[in-house]
Amino acid sequence: MNDRERLIVLALGTGVLFLAPGYLLHVSPRFPGSLTGGVLGITATLLVIAILFYPAVKYVAWLKRRVTPRLPLGRLLSLHIYGGLLASILAILHSGHKYESALGIALVVAILVIVATGFLGRYYLGHLGGEVRRQQTLLGTLRTAYDRAALVLATRRTAATPVADVPILDLVDALADAEYAIIAREAAKRIAGRWIVVHVAASIALYALLLMHIASGIYYGLRWLP
Repeated sequence: MNDRERLIVLALGTGVLFLAPGYLLHVSPRFPGSLTGGVLGITATLLVIAILFYPAVKYVAWLKRRVTPRLPLGRLLSLHIYGGLLASILAILHSGHKYESALGIALVVAILVIVATGFLGRYYLGHLGGEVRRQQTLLGTLRTAYDRAALVLATRRTAATPVADVPILDLVDALADAEYAIIAREAAKRIAGRWIVVHVAASIALYALLLMHIASGIYYGLRWLP
């Protein structure tokens, strides 16, 4: 993902985070049932359904073979992220910040968990992976320098020449620091790697809650029609 796409995602994610607690400033109980509110809700629902295309392509082998030659997984992931964030914004706008029912609150919580874990998986883990690779490269360079210094040190000791100018202790300290950094980042990566479990669980919960929300809307919306 390039800088432009990263900026767009950051802007959309910030929008979700600012809109979610908007009930502190504004509540419109009738907005969800209005024409505009209904259009926002339907659009959000369609987007939530559409973003299922990415995991379907990723995990269904025959679909992956057919789609990825024309549309790479990386591009599909970007569309998945855009669609999910836009759906989240539209869903929160649709609510009119009317967080009175347990179902509505659960939907908003599920949305926030999905957005947070998605951001964690997409950016934080990617950053950690990059840091680990950089530290491993540095460690390789330091080990090469250490081997050379050790060889020089052994040669000079054999020849009974001064060895004070060989920075062997500095290299040992640098190697220890690099190894510690790799171990710490790998541990953090393993812990954060559990994000996918929470992300998938929250996504499943969201779809279940959404079905309940649609069913209740149909029931309470249509039962009064003649």
